[in-house]
Amino acid sequence: MDSMESFFGVLKSELLYLQEFDSIEHFEEELKQYIEYYNHKHMKAKLKDLSPVEYRT
Repeated sequence: MDSMESFFGVLKSELLYLQEFDSIEHFEEELKQYIEYYNHKHMKAKLKDLSPVEYRT
């Protein structure tokens, strides 16, 4: 599975399927927050337990 497919799988299971959204704007705000979390705080074992941003730097 390539990394984009993996990301969208995680996005769906951690965000999309866990809550309901009142509007498109609400979804967009939650998506922005999730991407910020995923890039800066979500630790990945295959990235040596670093977030994606930490691993790249």
